[in-house]
Amino acid sequence: MLRTVLRSGGALLKHSQRTVPGLWVTPVQQRWASSLPMNTVVLFVPQQEAWVVERMGRFHRILEPGLNFLIPILDRIRYVQSLKEIVIDVPEQSAVSLDNVTLQIDGVLYLRILDPFKASYGVEDPEYAVTQLAQTTMRSELGKLTLDKVFRERESLNSNIVHSINQASDEWGIRCLRYEIKDIHVPPRVKESMQMQVEAERKKRATVLESEGTRESAINVAEGRKQAQILASEGQKTEQINKAAGEASAVLAKAEAKAKAIKLLSEALTKQNGNAAASLSVAEQYVAAFSNLAKESNTIILPSNTGDISSMVTQAMTIYSTLLKTTALINEALKHDS
Repeated sequence: MLRTVLRSGGALLKHSQRTVPGLWVTPVQQRWASSLPMNTVVLFVPQQEAWVVERMGRFHRILEPGLNFLIPILDRIRYVQSLKEIVIDVPEQSAVSLDNVTLQIDGVLYLRILDPFKASYGVEDPEYAVTQLAQTTMRSELGKLTLDKVFRERESLNSNIVHSINQASDEWGIRCLRYEIKDIHVPPRVKESMQMQVEAERKKRATVLESEGTRESAINVAEGRKQAQILASEGQKTEQINKAAGEASAVLAKAEAKAKAIKLLSEALTKQNGNAAASLSVAEQYVAAFSNLAKESNTIILPSNTGDISSMVTQAMTIYSTLLKTTALINEALKHDS
């Protein structure tokens, strides 16, 4: 029974399609009608597709994915909208930048149908309308930028184009997801001038880097010399300090040794027979001194009483007693300081 109904419905649908006048169908509708499914009463709608159904020439409903039933002859599938993301290639076109440079630019547009009803009845050809809108918007946005900014601000240019398209395509039930510029072609002369500008900029950077390297090298050399002079002066300072400390230690050691010698001498003289021992020591030194005079020089100056040793010893003892008194004073001073 169901098979008989389906066959009769299909036959009636084909007869109704043949009897529709050709003036009612536009070229765009013919393009869509060539791929439209037939009303077989029982229909299976694929996922991510929306079938727009008209009943007696008026919008009736949108078929959801899955199993659906239609009335033959009265119901007709008018549009089939894909809910997937659609990629549209925007043809190459010419545009003039803010600094009057003519550019050849093309792009890719990504969009999605959000409202199948608006996409079917809001615009005649959604794909063509969005493509034309993308081209006009791209020309408008390029006219606001100079040539240098077009290359530097491609992301902002893409976002501005998407924003402008979405404002106009909201009534069509279409949402522009993103727009990407593929290629930007500039005139040959402009390209040559840009290449010369790039080379000049690179030479400038190389010169600046070379001068900075020379400056850094000179600064490093001067800093090295400065550090060397500082280290040399610190070395000399340390050497002088050490030398002075050594000389002071030597003088102090000599003074201490002399003080000890004087102390020992004074202690020896205060003992018994100390004067006799001192007289003997002076006499021995006297004889030794005269014996060495002839060895060191040919000219000898002798006192008048050279042969009188006793008088010489007496004079030496007088001097010696004076030394003893001085030694005693020194010892008292040392004891007072301690």
